[in-house]
Amino acid sequence: MNAAQPAAIQVHKTSGTTMEIGWKDGHQSTYTFTYLRDACPCALCNEEREKSGRQPDEPTSPDTAGPLQMFKPQARPTEVAQVGNYAIRFSWNDGHQHGIYSWDYLRDWCPCTDCRAARHSVDGLKHDIDTHVPREK
Repeated sequence: MNAAQPAAIQVHKTSGTTMEIGWKDGHQSTYTFTYLRDACPCALCNEEREKSGRQPDEPTSPDTAGPLQMFKPQARPTEVAQVGNYAIRFSWNDGHQHGIYSWDYLRDWCPCTDCRAARHSVDGLKHDIDTHVPREK
């Protein structure tokens, strides 16, 4: 069974600020819309992250948000669409709509405490997200 296959997806588009995924292996992930927008996997956002050295699970710097940050509305999707059997796409209230969030990408960047700890381990090894066990580089 592929762990990166969702069993259930709830996008709280109008009533909340999160998307929840229950994975087929039993793992649960809750993503805030701000987290998802900051982690957008499109080429433009990827390039911005590479230039700044920011990982998808790190928030954008207030310095890059512009001078009127306090007036910036909270990230929220205006549209949500499934992309085939492998991904979900959001159109954001800031006009951005290029990111296709594959199930693999979402599972790799799960924001839960255990997954974050596995990604940011101090042993220098990349960990298998499914089992949190170190694997060879």
